[in-house]
Formats: sequence, structure tokens, C-alpha cells
Amino acid sequence: MNPNSSSDTPSPAQQYARWAAERREQKAIEGTELAAFTARYPFALDEFQLASCRVLEQGRSVLVAAPTGAGKTVVGEFAVHLALAQGRKVFYTAPIKALSNQKHAELTEWLGAERVGLLTGDTSVRPDADVVVMTTEVLRNMLYADSSLLDGLGFVVMDEVHYLADRLRGPVWEEVIIHLAPSVQLVALSATVSNAEEFGAWLQEVRGSTEIVVSETRPVPLWQHVIIGDQMLDLFVDDSGDPVISHGPGARSDRQVNPELHRLTALATQLPERHGPDRGRRGGLPSRRGTRGRHRPRGSAQRRPEREARHDLDRRDHDHRGSRDHRDDRRSGGGGRIGGGQRSLRRPEVLALLDQHALLPAIMFIFSRAGCEAAVRQCAQSRVRLTSEQERREIRAVLDEELSLIPYEDAEILGVAAFRRAALDGYACHHAGMLPLLKTVVEHLFERGLVKAVFATETLALGINMPARSVVLEKLVKFNGVEHADLTPGEYTQLTGRAGRRGIDTEGHAVVMAGPRFDADAVASLASRRTYPLRSAFRPTANMAVNLLDRFDLARARETLETSFAQFQADRSVVGLARRARELEETAESYRQAMECDRGDLVEYADIRERMSEREKSLSRARAGADRDRTRSTLRSLQRGDVLALPGGKRRGYAVVLHVDREVLGGPQVQVLDTEARLRSIRPGDLPSPPAALARLRLPRPEKLGSGKVRKDTAAALRQRLAGHDDDPRREVRRKAGRTPSTAATDETLIALRDQLASHPCADCPELESHLRWVNRWRSTRRDLAGVHRRIEGRTSSLAKQFDLLTGLLEELGYLTRAGEGELEPTERGLRLRRIFSDRDLLIAECLEHGAWEGLDAAGLAAVVSAAVHETRRDEGRAPELIDDPSVEAALIASGEIAAQLQAAESRHGVDATPPPDPAVAAVVHRWARGMHFAAALDGSDLPPGDFVRHCRQAVDLLDQLTPDERLGATARAAIAAVRRGLVAQEIDR
Repeated sequence: MNPNSSSDTPSPAQQYARWAAERREQKAIEGTELAAFTARYPFALDEFQLASCRVLEQGRSVLVAAPTGAGKTVVGEFAVHLALAQGRKVFYTAPIKALSNQKHAELTEWLGAERVGLLTGDTSVRPDADVVVMTTEVLRNMLYADSSLLDGLGFVVMDEVHYLADRLRGPVWEEVIIHLAPSVQLVALSATVSNAEEFGAWLQEVRGSTEIVVSETRPVPLWQHVIIGDQMLDLFVDDSGDPVISHGPGARSDRQVNPELHRLTALATQLPERHGPDRGRRGGLPSRRGTRGRHRPRGSAQRRPEREARHDLDRRDHDHRGSRDHRDDRRSGGGGRIGGGQRSLRRPEVLALLDQHALLPAIMFIFSRAGCEAAVRQCAQSRVRLTSEQERREIRAVLDEELSLIPYEDAEILGVAAFRRAALDGYACHHAGMLPLLKTVVEHLFERGLVKAVFATETLALGINMPARSVVLEKLVKFNGVEHADLTPGEYTQLTGRAGRRGIDTEGHAVVMAGPRFDADAVASLASRRTYPLRSAFRPTANMAVNLLDRFDLARARETLETSFAQFQADRSVVGLARRARELEETAESYRQAMECDRGDLVEYADIRERMSEREKSLSRARAGADRDRTRSTLRSLQRGDVLALPGGKRRGYAVVLHVDREVLGGPQVQVLDTEARLRSIRPGDLPSPPAALARLRLPRPEKLGSGKVRKDTAAALRQRLAGHDDDPRREVRRKAGRTPSTAATDETLIALRDQLASHPCADCPELESHLRWVNRWRSTRRDLAGVHRRIEGRTSSLAKQFDLLTGLLEELGYLTRAGEGELEPTERGLRLRRIFSDRDLLIAECLEHGAWEGLDAAGLAAVVSAAVHETRRDEGRAPELIDDPSVEAALIASGEIAAQLQAAESRHGVDATPPPDPAVAAVVHRWARGMHFAAALDGSDLPPGDFVRHCRQAVDLLDQLTPDERLGATARAAIAAVRRGLVAQEIDR
């Protein structure tokens, strides 16, 4: 059925029924606080909003699960209204500071500045107000401290409560829900989750009377499209081939996948690849149908003449086909072939196509920071321009005002000039590595409709409100921290939920770009299954343990953990695990029957092969270990001025040695200058085998190498010194150093196993490989079965068992002590641990107790604290720089030794190991805290500005926790002042 047909118009009977229902609703709420509250709005509230508000007015808590942009915050605002009407306090919590600031501004506009407070850890504005907006961590800390600000608290609104699935920050949400006084009404606002009933059942159990209100209807219709080749086609159509809405008002269940997508995909795999200027065109295929001009522009200057858009689409920049950006484009999905016949559009071409169909403003999700930056460069090279002259004047005014905060000397490292040019042309990127100020400017311009296209990572889907008419997914695969995995239906829902915002758009559009091996049915399934299961990340921590035992006895503390959502889910899952165990047992038995061989014992044969494989791996590890030892020895023997060929790994190429530190923790550590004048630090783990020393180079004095010009001159001398050497340093390494010889050919154990395998009766079986596949399946199933049994054994009271292991460790380390009748209570050490909220809480406490950070100046303490809060991203592999301060190096070494001792104790008690300090950016923080300007502090580092600011914020947070310490308090306060300045202070105070 055509969504635009008259059959979609409500009949007179339906219109009357709707009017009658609205009249009954109005009569039901007349004279209530809800009636007074709804009078604020010029439109009628949705049924789920009214139902949720009625629950609150009846004195119960409520869980509201609804799609992004559906208007859940109206329920939170009614809690504010109700609290003020009843003379009670209300706390409004948000997961991140940006959302807290945004909500504070909204409530201030509504209620006035004198009635609204803000608490975000580093900002405190009217904390005793009747309405206080805060981050969830602040409320958790208040609960543990039994703060007087909790007096008179009647309501707590927890916005984005699905954050409790977050590995690092999620447990805080459960702590708050568990510890809130029973008299407090909870308003939990969540994105649509598939297990809302399960989460609601847990809330009912721990909070008492709680109602679950679920709405799965988007307020704005959502259309689904696919860009295949240079065409945009609808993903869903009806029997007559007309496009249909997938979600929201007008959505149709009688939809099917567009058969044109199947036809084009099949045809693409048959066509040979074309070359030349027309390789993206396909003769004989249907002309562009796309969205048939159905989509209207959003603004006066939104849509340019079609011939101009088509000109942009057809323009090809052949002179740059071999450039690095185009290679990046192909790797990141912007220029690969579909199937094997047609080329997918480049990002500038995608923007032109969206502009042609009036689908701007748009957010294009690219699952890497480098991809987002590359997209902006590609648009700049293609001279994309999406703005009118009037819009450019408005953008320039915003940029001149907001970017004036950036000092001139920092503009280059922050890429301000390129950022301005792109913004003026109507596009920008948005990712966590950017300076927060620049991200805020992008958000402001996008909200005003001045920036028409944003290339963003998926973190934007969890951030503040940025309305987009359409959302483009460049890929349906992203790196999850471990591997490249397909998007889940929940992730797809979260990302496409940005398309079409209530009160701004009349419809939203989700656009998927077809890449290699595109499967239209798989995309349709992904777009149809709006599932987002909520999984608890709750676990006991050292800080939590001492806080619980300071407030409760041991039995009550264990009971508190057993009331968590994590334990609730674990107990419920035992039934499903038992069923899974029975299925695996049956599968294993069927495999065992299928793996019979009349020649002999297949399992025995497979065992020999497995032992051979393990022996080969063991020899390989021994060889690698020998290479590491040789590498360590070689690095230790290097001298200043040695010219090196580096074999690969994280550091490769040619370089000259500037300094060798033989005493650094995990060392030796070698500082080198490469042929591009970049400073690098090398440790044994950075190289797969020893480097080769080729020659000597006379170097300037060390103090002169602080000059960029001197470093460039030295790099030029290095390149000249390398004249005549192989262009590939790895070949030089093989000639000069090489790897440790393999012993596999002479290893007696491996030779004996090979002889056993060759003489085994099954070795000559013609069906051997087929039999072994069944053996592998049987073994894999048995391993899965053993794992399920372990999970069943560990599920019952699993958190309380973890808590008992943790308290045993804390007792050994002196943070807890035995009191009467086997009770545990915090010692003086434990009371200090109560104040430390960090992923490395116990390590930090141990460093304080052992005096590892005493005697440092403010910059030194900031640097060491930065190592205690930093965690290098998996894709960074950043080696720490040398810090020219022996006291800081000594403190880092001592912290590392304490971490090793702590890990040994954790291992004895069966507790998960605490990560050691990570000094990868300590040198950058040290330079900044010593007073260098932003660009100078980051010079020689590949640390993105946004990561640096965020890291400084984390360091300031921990330093603030150290201010009550008698020995470090004064230095910690000075360190806060040293770090919280300039651009960092502007971002923290934002």
C-alpha cells in the first residue's frame, strides 16, 4: 500500500474515536498536577507519556522505555514539576557531563537559575537547590557519604539508564538504584530495550512498586534506503513496488525487500570490472528512481538546483586517484567495488546524492576516527560546498566567536584552519579525538542547520541531541575492541534513531551503503529487529567493599550485592544454561558416533597432532623469547649517534639514537629520531627482533634537539648518511642481525611425535580428514559443555562469592579487619580507600600507603596520577616518552613494582588483576603541568587533542580525590591548578 494514498487517512469513525478518547483523558486529569503540567505544552502528550506521569502522581516509581526522540524527558520534567508542587527535592542525573549541562540549561530556562543547581564533579552550582542536575557518579558518592543534600529528596530521574550496561561506568547506576532510600520515587528513562520487562521486574524487586511503560513507536516515520552503485533505492516496498515506512506512524507490516536490490546485486557479481572515467556507470540498467522526489527540503537554502547537484555527483578528480586519501577511501568502504562489477560512491558523491534527494542535514557514521578525518579531506579535495553565501556569513560569525578561545600558537596542532574551511562549506567530522570545543562548535552549527553533513564515529549516537534528517551507515561492520564484528540490531537501532527528530522533521531516513558481499535480506532483517538487550556490567570493587562494610554488617553487604541486576540476571539464566547443557550433551554424543574409524583410535591420532601443534607453538614462543632477549641486549648496548635499521612492529624504518635509558621500568628505553624528524621511544616489546646498527652519526647537543629546525636538519643528515643502504630496512636487518634460528627441525620431542603420527594406523585412512573434522566438532562441543557447567556452578550467589574473595584480599592488605563475631570493618587505610573512585582504586590506595608519590612537585604528581588513570586504546600502541625528571621516573617505577605485588596478591585470592599504571601520556601531562602551551605539550606526541583534554579531566578528578590526604593534599591542589588551565580549563568548565 502506498503510504501517500488516501487509504492511510483515518476514517470519520476513527477520528471520532480518537477525539472521544482525548476528551476522556482530559476529564480524567482535570484538577490534577498532571493537568497543570500539560498546560505548558501546545500539543497533546502521547499516551505513554501520560501513562508514565499518572504512575508518578500515584506515588509509584516508573521505568519508561521508548525510542530515541520519542519524548521520554517529558516524564522526567513532570517529576520535577511534581517534586516542586509537593515541596520536595528532585535530582536529575545524566551519564555524561555534556548531557548534564544541556539539561541544566533547559531546566534553568524553565524554572529560573535560582531554583536549579548543577553538580558534575568539577562544577558545583547551587548544590542545595530544590532541583539539582548531576552526573550519576556524584549521586553515588553522596549516597556513600550520607550527604545532608539527600535530606528531603523525593524524586530521582535517571536519564539514559541503559548506560548500566557500560563496562566501566555501568555499575554506578546499579549502586544508586540499590542504595536510594525507599521513600524516593525513581524515574528511569531508557532507550527501547528488548528485555524491559526483566529490568522492570528487578526494579520492582529492589525499589518496590514500579510500573513499566514501554513504547516501541517512533514519533517520526523512518524510511530505509540503500545506495548501490550510484543509485539510491528503497529497502522496503509493497506488492506493487511502492516504498513503505519501516517504523513510526504509517509503518506497514506487509512489506518486502525491494526486488530491484536483489536484481542489481546479482547483476553486479556477474559484470566485469570497468576501467576509465565511466567505470561507475552501467549501461542498460534502469535510470535513477531513488526516492522519486518525495522528500521535501528542510530549509530555505537546503536544496540546490538538480543540475548543480548532478554536476557534483558526476565530477571525478582523476588527478588524485593515486593519493593517500583515495587509498584510505577504498579501505574504509568509500570506494570499493560492489560484488565485483560496480564501484560504490565516494563520500563527496554520497553527499551530492543526498543533496539531490533533499536528505540533508545528514550524519554519516564511519567507525574510525581516521576515516572521519579522511572523509573531510576528500570533500575538501573535491571542492564540496553545501552552503549559501548567507549561511557562510552566519557560520563565520559563529566560528569567529567560539574559536576565539583557541590561542594562536595552538591553532595549527588543532587543525583550526582546515576545520574552518570545512565548516564554511557545510561539513565537519565529530569524534572523541577532537578537542571538545571543536565538537561543540560542530553541534551548534548542525543544530542550527548550517552544517549539513557530519562524519562521525558511533560515539555520537550516545551523545547530546543532534537532529539529522538522514543517517548514513557506510559499513555494517565495526571494531568492538576485540574484533571486527557485524552491527547488532540494537546498534543499528541506536544509530538510525538519530534520523528524523520530533518537532524538527516530518520524516527520517536511514541509508545503508552497499559494499562488497552486500546482502539485502540481511540488512532488512537488521532494520526490522529493533532488539537491544540490557546486560548488567555490575561487579564488586575494592572501593564498593569498604563503603558497604562501613555502612552495613557482612551479611547485609553480601545481601546488597545479591540484589543487583547482575545477580538477578544470573539467577534467571541458570534455567537457560541447563537447557543448553542438555543440548550440548546430545550434540556431543551424535558427533562421537560419527567419528568412528575402522583403522584405529581417531581420538588418539588427533591427540598426537594436537601435541605436535603445541610443541611447535612452544618452540616458536621460545624463539620469540630469544629474539626479545637479544633485542633487549642490543638496545642496552646502543650508543648515542648509532644509526639503526628497525625491523618492523610498532616502530619501523631508519632512525638515529638520541638517548638510551638502561634503568627505566620495562626497559631499556631508547629515544630515537627517524628520517621524518619525528621523536620516537623504543622498548623491547616494540620490535619483533633486534635492530641492526649500520653506522654512526654526529649529533647536535641534546638541548639543541628541542628545536624543530634542528631536528629537521638532523633528519636530513640521517637521510644523507643512509645513502647507499637498502630502501627496505627489514632487508638490512636480515643481513646484519636476523632472527634466532629455528630449532623445530632438530627438536627430539617434535621428531618423535612426527614419527608416532606417521606410524599410527589411522594415518593411511582415506577418510582421515573427514573423520578428524568430526573429532574437532566433538572436542569443541565438549569444551563448550564444560564451559556451560562452569557457568552454572558459578552463577548461584556469584557476586557474593566474588565479594568474599575481594574481602579476603582487602583483609590481607590491611584495609579490612576482623571485629566481633566474624564481622569485617574498614581500618584507617580502608576509610581512605572509601574516597578513591577509580578503575584502579586499590592500586592507587597502595601507592598512597607506600608513599610512592611523595616528594613530587605539582607537575610530577600530575604526570604520575595521569599514569594511574590512563588506559591506552587497543589501536594506539603508544610507547611512553622519557620524562626529564628523575623523581617522576622513580615514582613510576615504584608504582609499577607496587602494581606487580598487588597482582600477585590478587592472583592468590582469585581476584581479577588490576591493570598496572600506563605512563603512555605522562610526559605530555608533565609538559602541560609545567606551563607549556597546548601545542608545545603535544609536540612529538601522536595523542589526539580530544583524548588529551579528556585525560586531563580524569587526572583532575583523581587529584581532587587526593586533596584530603595529609601528605599529598597541598601538592594535589597545586597540580589541579597546573592542569586545569587554558584550553583544558575551558573544556572542564564548559
